[in-house]
Amino acid sequence: MANLLFYTSLFLIWFMLLYHMFLAQGGYLHFKKYRKVIPKWEKKMKGDLPFVSIFIPAHNEAVVIAQTLKAMVRLSYPKDRLEVILVCDNCSDNTKEIGESFAKDYQFIKIIETEGQYKGRGKSTALNYALQHSKGDIIAVYDADNTPEKKAVWYLVMGLLNDPKAAAMVGKFRVVNATQTWLTHFINIETICFQWMAQAGRWHWFGIATIPGTNFAIRREIIEQLGGWDESAMAEDTELTIRVYNLGYHIRFFPAAITWEQEPETLGVWWRQRTRWARGNQYVVLKFLGKLFSMKQKRIMFDIFYFFFTYFLFFFGVIISNGIFIVNFFVDLNLSIGNVAVVLWALAFLLFLTEVMITLSIEKDQLTFKNILYLIAMYFTYSQMWILLVIYSLFLEMKRVIFKEEHKWYKTERFTTKGGK
Repeated sequence: MANLLFYTSLFLIWFMLLYHMFLAQGGYLHFKKYRKVIPKWEKKMKGDLPFVSIFIPAHNEAVVIAQTLKAMVRLSYPKDRLEVILVCDNCSDNTKEIGESFAKDYQFIKIIETEGQYKGRGKSTALNYALQHSKGDIIAVYDADNTPEKKAVWYLVMGLLNDPKAAAMVGKFRVVNATQTWLTHFINIETICFQWMAQAGRWHWFGIATIPGTNFAIRREIIEQLGGWDESAMAEDTELTIRVYNLGYHIRFFPAAITWEQEPETLGVWWRQRTRWARGNQYVVLKFLGKLFSMKQKRIMFDIFYFFFTYFLFFFGVIISNGIFIVNFFVDLNLSIGNVAVVLWALAFLLFLTEVMITLSIEKDQLTFKNILYLIAMYFTYSQMWILLVIYSLFLEMKRVIFKEEHKWYKTERFTTKGGK
């Protein structure tokens, strides 16, 4: 039995590693060509541009909101075709007052406060509230700690105007506080991998991308047709992605649209934020897994299975292999693989380093000796913490389902970071 479990876990781990190497190659190919369409696409950015509503859901964001609104003021998009809606959701600090000081100077900035059934229920509910108080043909969403580059919204709109089959256009996000702590160094590497493997790689090979929590634009008619955001979802972005594809549209990753966002600088904040993400994605898998074969867009079946593989099978494989490896130190399990296991582990480690370094090489000044050292440390620490986190979040999600508990939204704490973009 120990041999069967060990070989099964090895297969799952290697399958995931090889798949991500495949994605890394796709990401690199997308990087080489995505800008080539811009000169042609720019031709449609003349005359009357679509009216854009930017939603910024905010719960006690006084530490970062001024920086975000300054970035909105700098956006290169006609201000008479733009409204920036700061959605103050049950704020007890001076987020609203800061927002109002901007609204006095800039007519395109609007402040609203959630009320009644919409108050204090999390991001999805705040977005649905903003949808009712907006008039844009295109809806863009930014988290309250984001500072988009000047042409971010311009590129998102340009993508939608030139790709009629795209329901949503997704940009790239980078870490503004990447060098603050050891943790933000790790997250910086993680987010670059997410952009160029999971987003660009999947888009290149399969025409699939995931709506992130920030820096994306969606057609109003689509979000209204879908009935807005799922207020039970803790990963409202992933959940919306599945429904968009099931409607018959696709989501395009266009990394010319760039935003900079703040990441957790302490382990406690990281743990709570990532637990919410993991539970949110587990919720999405469980919600759609039973509907897998009735989906209109068959390619999204692949994506649901990918999440199922990531949050269930892959971590099962890692946990089982680690468990057997440790137990075998104390009790002879008669493993037939012998020293080959050590060789496979060494090869897996080298493959992990190689695929991440390929991805880092895409971003300017990121494939450095210092980052390679962080990457090695990341394998033995940060990656292992993810295993514990997924187990913990799975326990919480099972408990929620069994006892029919409601999701509680955890709002990520912000930090006063120097050197914003």
